[in-house]
Amino acid sequence: MNEILKAIKERRSIRRFKHDMPKREDINAIIEAGLYAASGKASQSPIIIAVTNKELRDKISRDNREIGGWDEGFDPFYGAPVILVVLADTERPTHVYDGSLVIGNMMLAAHSLGLGSIWIHRAKQEFERDNYRKLLADLGIQGSYEGIGHCAIGYIDGDIPPAHEIKPGRVFWAE
Repeated sequence: MNEILKAIKERRSIRRFKHDMPKREDINAIIEAGLYAASGKASQSPIIIAVTNKELRDKISRDNREIGGWDEGFDPFYGAPVILVVLADTERPTHVYDGSLVIGNMMLAAHSLGLGSIWIHRAKQEFERDNYRKLLADLGIQGSYEGIGHCAIGYIDGDIPPAHEIKPGRVFWAE
């Protein structure tokens, strides 16, 4: 089977990660895969903030937990040591779609490198907060960016979950 099709069929969302930091070259490869994602009119509007600083990672986790309404102590990133936050320029009408493709590419790239990943929402709500707008400014990011999502990555702690059964009746041919 084609390697890309195999990766698409085998990739799973991981909900238990080891605390070990992946190799920087693997993180860079995953980010690069995201940067190659298709975008409307080749605008390449999405940006990626690679969070490997544990203190910042834990702060984002706490804020994400608070936004999601979970109990104290829950980690919505399931222990993943790396959070790749994707934001996209709201001036682009396709910004949400473009950012979504970035995350999809990164999840497949992580799988191809033997790492686990999971897409976590609520980046939009986080980056509407003043302290996250300040983070963007501190990083030198200017413009009108909206949080699209987080791609949490790391080494898998445990077994890869089995595939869900594909629901029937989702394809319609117009021949």
